[in-house]
Amino acid sequence: MLKCLTRILARYQLPHLRQHSTNEPKPVLVGFFHPYCNAGGGGERVLWSSIKALQQRYDHVRCVVYTGDLDVSRDEILKKVKDQFNIDLPRTDPISLSFCLLQSRKLVEASNYKIMTMLGQSTGSVLLGLEALFKFIPDVYIDSMGYAFTLPLFKYLAGCRVACYVHYPTISSDMLQVVSNREHAHNNEQFVSRSRFMSLCKFIYYKIFAFVYGFVGRFSDVVMVNSTWTKNHIMDIWKIQPTIVYPPCNVEEFLKIGRDVIDDDNTKYIVSIAQFRPEKDHSLQLKSFKRFLKSVETEEDECKKNELKKNIYKLVLIGSCRNEEDMQRVDRLKNLAEELEITSSVDFKVNISFADLKEFLKKASVGLHTMWNEHFGIGIVECMAAGVVMLAHDSGGPKLDILADYEGQQTGFLASDEVTYAEKLVEIFTSREEQLLEIKRNAKLSIMRFSDECYHANFLNATDELLGD
Repeated sequence: MLKCLTRILARYQLPHLRQHSTNEPKPVLVGFFHPYCNAGGGGERVLWSSIKALQQRYDHVRCVVYTGDLDVSRDEILKKVKDQFNIDLPRTDPISLSFCLLQSRKLVEASNYKIMTMLGQSTGSVLLGLEALFKFIPDVYIDSMGYAFTLPLFKYLAGCRVACYVHYPTISSDMLQVVSNREHAHNNEQFVSRSRFMSLCKFIYYKIFAFVYGFVGRFSDVVMVNSTWTKNHIMDIWKIQPTIVYPPCNVEEFLKIGRDVIDDDNTKYIVSIAQFRPEKDHSLQLKSFKRFLKSVETEEDECKKNELKKNIYKLVLIGSCRNEEDMQRVDRLKNLAEELEITSSVDFKVNISFADLKEFLKKASVGLHTMWNEHFGIGIVECMAAGVVMLAHDSGGPKLDILADYEGQQTGFLASDEVTYAEKLVEIFTSREEQLLEIKRNAKLSIMRFSDECYHANFLNATDELLGD
């Protein structure tokens, strides 16, 4: 009965999208649930690359993006897609690409839920999903941002074929272990980790949430994940076999930068590319950089010390901000840089264009990434393609996929804490030029599997059963 009612409702939603001439195939309407489609991060690159892939392959597919970006125009969104991601969509007319505006996006913002944040956001996503459903019912529904609790709505209430692309599991066995071990982390505050009782309560809450998360995830007809790390956790919690579809990286464009030699300039730039979000752990970058600068002065090996001291070092943090909360996070990082007395050696570049990003990578010597259990890391691949030596966290996607040895050869460096990051920076800046050149060449060869073209092919293969020819 519910399916029947929703299909009747669908006839009156955006009716112009369903119109077609008699000599044309019936259009297939694909809805992408992406409330922050204008955020400018790796997840948004996946969204727009997916739409480009569908438009290139299917003439009869029409895409609709569910978004809560009410303060920007359609033209501004599409301009950002071009400027920030260098993505040219084949068709941008309102029939081929529409936006379904959602008024209640605030329901999924973490700042609204001081406790039980995951539960609050997930409940909010159900309400936001209901708003989306009542505004437009597609033929195929794709959650491209990680709101798994919307999947049953569109599967059983709306009768849609359903797919999802999981960037990062809402809850993982790693998170459960952190709480069980009473470790302090960005998702486990000290006042909880210090209390045995509160840790037990949180662990039970996490176990129940993981069970429900796995239950709703299994409603998806097609499950795509972005890395080996994410796949392992989805298999563990959802009890299914997902398909790895590595996210699209603009490899070809960064390869054009063509820096195959180490810069002779005495200013050495260390560049970080990551959204300004808490899990990216930019504070670790600042603290590690401070320790590195200190080691330049205190290095016991005179040869290394002389090699290090001939350079000036600059840390450039490049990333996008989704909202005011992210901007406040940048301000706190600037304050931390002041406390560490490294302000003159640190630059913040927020929401810069694709062209500006390439300019920074042209002069960068080292790429820095500090997120623990990063699900993938598009910024890491971009640095490697641009000929920048990469230093990332010894966990998650960087360890298992991106910086894994290529044909037995080193492709970058891994570290795990403030001390090891500083030590690796010393190692990089005192390594022989030939050694670094070899690492960069191995890195460039290894990242071709992360190209836009590979993503398009793998995404289309995964969704073919939903769309067909």
